[in-house]
Amino acid sequence: MKNYRITVAYDGSRYKGWQIQKSTDATIQGKLSMVLMNLAGHNVEVIGSGRTDAGVHALGQVANFHLDEHFSEKEIFNYLNRYLPEDIAVLDIMEVDERFHSRYQATGKTYSYRIRTNPVPDVFERRFLYHYGQPLDLERMRKAAVQFLGTHDFASFCGNKHMKKSTRRTIFDICFKESPDEIEIRYTGNGFLQNMVRILTGTLIEVGRGEREPENMKEILEAKNREMAGYTAPPQGLRLEKVMYGKVVGDE
Repeated sequence: MKNYRITVAYDGSRYKGWQIQKSTDATIQGKLSMVLMNLAGHNVEVIGSGRTDAGVHALGQVANFHLDEHFSEKEIFNYLNRYLPEDIAVLDIMEVDERFHSRYQATGKTYSYRIRTNPVPDVFERRFLYHYGQPLDLERMRKAAVQFLGTHDFASFCGNKHMKKSTRRTIFDICFKESPDEIEIRYTGNGFLQNMVRILTGTLIEVGRGEREPENMKEILEAKNREMAGYTAPPQGLRLEKVMYGKVVGDE
């Protein structure tokens, strides 16, 4: 049996997230599994590097699956891109060691979040950014973001109130890119909790509009209480940029 690794891009607008759900067939994992099942003639488990929520996009989601049929990489690649919906695409495929696991062996991820500050909506990009529509103080946001770098307990920034596993994560880098109409925030870390990037973003927006002080981020972290952090920014501005395996830049 061969193990294949794929990189997947998708517009998550009309999907209920990555994870297969019994109540709907509108999931990314479900669509991939269905196409592979049609190819192989039996169920094929598709393992993702992690879950993205409903409405969240990806440029570089990584997944792997096993097939015992004798298809070439090119045949699988072409079949997937022929029969997947037009808002899901497989960017590349490669055979990997049978022990490779896209989730357990991932060492880092980068997410980007786009905030439109121009009051005029962008009708063409509306599905891929958060139309906030007001200016934000970027320097205040930068000062706040510095306090999230390093290893911390991010329980205050977790959307799952019943999280039983560790909520400690390491953020290697948070960088900002500003244009006349938009602010983009890129987060790189060893992993992210449910809604973590969106809650971090909502908190930074509140700092940027003067509702919170940059110096108070440490207090929010130490509280380990979701109620202390800011609101959850909407999903459409969020995109999984890439998943890393091996050493991550900034992980010293």
